[in-house]
Order: sequence, then structure tokens, then C-alpha cells
Amino acid sequence: MKKIISLTSAAALAALTAASLPVNAADGDKVYGTLNIPYADFYSAEIESAYDVDAVSSATTSKWAMNEAGKLVSGTYNDGNGTILGVTFPVEVDSADVDKLEKYGFAKLDEKPAAYKEVSVSGDMLTVSKLVDTNGEQNVSGSAEVSTSTRYGDYQLNIKGYPEETDLYGVIVNTKEGDKYALRHLENIWRAGQISWSAGITTKEVHGNELKYDNYTSSMGKTVTSVTFITLDGYTTVDVGEKYLPVKFAGEVKADDSSAGTGKTSLSLTGFPDDYKENISVGEGFSVSGSEISYTNAKPGKYTFTVTDENGKYAPMSGDFTLTTDDIPVKYSDGKLIKVDVFSDEDVANYIKNIASVEVNGTAYNAAGKRSVKIVGEDGTLDFDVKSGENNVFDGSGNYTVKITATGYTKPLEFEIKPEAETTAATSKTSTSNTSATTSKSTSSGATTNPKTGVPSAAAPLAVLALAGAAAFALRKKNS
Repeated sequence: MKKIISLTSAAALAALTAASLPVNAADGDKVYGTLNIPYADFYSAEIESAYDVDAVSSATTSKWAMNEAGKLVSGTYNDGNGTILGVTFPVEVDSADVDKLEKYGFAKLDEKPAAYKEVSVSGDMLTVSKLVDTNGEQNVSGSAEVSTSTRYGDYQLNIKGYPEETDLYGVIVNTKEGDKYALRHLENIWRAGQISWSAGITTKEVHGNELKYDNYTSSMGKTVTSVTFITLDGYTTVDVGEKYLPVKFAGEVKADDSSAGTGKTSLSLTGFPDDYKENISVGEGFSVSGSEISYTNAKPGKYTFTVTDENGKYAPMSGDFTLTTDDIPVKYSDGKLIKVDVFSDEDVANYIKNIASVEVNGTAYNAAGKRSVKIVGEDGTLDFDVKSGENNVFDGSGNYTVKITATGYTKPLEFEIKPEAETTAATSKTSTSNTSATTSKSTSSGATTNPKTGVPSAAAPLAVLALAGAAAFALRKKNS
């Protein structure tokens, strides 16, 4: 196995200029440096000029500019306005061409790099060679998972065995049929060995960026056998076996929402190829017949059904539907959601599992997803110390209006939480104005407040001090 060289990206290497180096790397009339190479030129010899590789335009805030070493698009250069143009990579050039390459950001290196591209220039035209890998190509065994359900195009490969702890300057997907597909940063190359592309069915990714797919439409139905990664150390080709890319199509699946319990809901599939042999699955307690999904004793919530091709030629498709109820099986009591008598423990667990958002004093917090705030625990207990970022969800006042929304439950659960002292004063017939005055004085003494109850934690210690003072006075009177 080859040793991976320094993690310093080619973008950082480009900062090493002749002025800062006593000696520049040279081999006869050859000079080594780094160059801003457009994607089309970088990949030209790698994929045998099969197609020109476009630049990448992205509206995703600032991600396109994260090109420092170790960052998301390290080793790339851009136009300063959202478009990644190519990569900054080591090159070998004739000394006579150095001046001509200044507009490409050429910067000399102090030593010959382990991997580089041979570059010549004629007028405004660059000629860029296939990668020269002085250490020899590294071939490793790995694996890949293929997903046809991705927010970033039509196909996503999660690759194991890719070169880690180093920046990636290029990625090439190789197929059993002999095709090579060149990938670009941000739109196709992601972190942790994840790559994706559009083949023309999904043409806009999750952030709204338009995906370029013309050069990838032929990948549908092909079989990926390896993926080549280009780093500052050269080629690393990961053998992934044979991973078929199922054919995708512009079809649609839909099932209507319905009532929980026992019943049926309609199902429709449109735009499917004639030779698609459908196999539809939902889950335990559900069955599919024709254009209907039937179910028995189904709890409220969201359900997913999947349509697969028994012949394996086409990609699967899936859809969601929600079963609903007007009933709420829980109520709030003493810091916890507890069961309403007529419901079961399973009903309570299902409700908690489906909580989508919790609103506290007018501010709503997502209860599921990447940036969720876990306010209600699995046992129904409310976490009064929970934070959203750096801010407390519960402000410590003890006065809270809470609204909980759960998927499948058409009505929100709403309740108020009051300080225990206030609740006691309101419900006890023996409460006096003096008691209220004492509580007020305790609160104003600088005592901390329990975020759940709003009761000052120093109230008990003050009472103890009062008793101690009375005892001391009695003892002094006895001694005198």
C-alpha cells in the first residue's frame, strides 16, 4: 500500500511561489508547480475525451468556497460568485511556458510532486495529460451501497475503502460496460466516500440547485465495478464488485390518507413501464390488492409503502400515507405525559413516538429530524433543562403554555404549567396574604428558581435560618 503524502491541498501548495523558495523544482527544461485546471481539461485524458466536464454552479451559501485543506471542496478554485471551475493540481510544464501560465495561477514548487499532470500551452489552449503517478496506481478491495432514493440526484454510492485522511481532486466511476463518468465537487463528490449524480429524472437537489445530467443519462442500467479517486498521492481505485444501477423513470406512486384502526385506502401507480413487474409491500397488518391498501388495528401515524420490480431491472419507488385519529391518548400531569384511562400503554408509546413538534410559550421546536430538540422523553417525561442551541427552552419562570403536535393526531395537546407555589395558593383554602408575602420576599432575595416549578430553591434554607435564629434567642434568654 502506498503512503499518502501530506494533507496540504494543492490550493495551499499554490501559495508557494518562486519568491519564497531558494530553489525551484526542475528536471532539465521541465518545471513543477501547481495550476488551476478547468474540470474539462483535468478529466480530458482520464476519460479519453468522452465528453467535456462542466463547471459546477451552486446557490448553496458559501459551500462552493470551502476550498481550504481538509474542507468540503478542498483543492478546487472558483469564480468568486458561486461556480467551482476546476481543481488546483501539481503539473509539469516546459520552462518556456511558465510565463504563459500565469493567468492559470501557476505557482512553482520546491520539489517534484508524487503525482502530476503534464501540461503544455498553445495560444489560449491547454493540453493536459493523464495523471502521472510516480508511485504507481493503488488498487484496493472495497464495497459500495447503491441508493436510488437520494436527495442529491438519481444515484448515490456510499463507498467503503476510499482513501481517507486526504483531499480528493477527482473521482471517476468505472462500469463493467467500459463507461467512465467524471464527477465534480459539491454536486457529485461529497464527504465520507459518498458520491451522487443525476441521470435526468431528478434534476434539482434538496437545496434547489439545478443538476447537470446530460453526461450521466447513459449510466442507467449499467453496472459499476470500481471507483477511481485522484489525490496528491496519485490514483486509488476501489474495487466494489458489481453494483447494478437500476433504470429510473418518471413514474408516480400515491396512497390517500385515511382513518386509523381498521379500514382501506386507495393506491395509484402511474407512469410505470409496461415490463415493470410490481411487488408492493407496506408492513405487518397491511395487505395490497389492486388499487387498495387494507389494514387492521393500525395505529395513527405515517406509513411507507414500497414498489419493487421483481425482475430487478427498474428502480424501486416508495410513497407515504398517514392514518389519523381525533383521539389524544395522553394528558399532562406533574412533569409527564401520562395515559388517559381508556387507552393502552401501546397507545401512549405510539403517540410519543409520533410527536412532531413541541411549542413552549409560542416558540415551536422540531421533535424529529437533524436539528430536533428532545423535550419529551420516551417515557413521556418533559425535560425542563433542555436547550435549543445555547438557549433554554423553559425560561425558569414556571409559567408555560405548551402545545404538542403529533403525526396522525389531528388535534394538538395543549396544557399550561404553573409554579407549584402559585398552584398551592390558588387551591388551598388556608392560604393567607402573609404566606404570599413571605414567598415574594424569598423570590426577591436572589434565590435560584426551579425551571419546572418556578419555586425559589432558597425558600427552604430561609425557613431553616429563621428557626435557627429563634433557637439562638431562646438560649441567650435562658443563659441571662
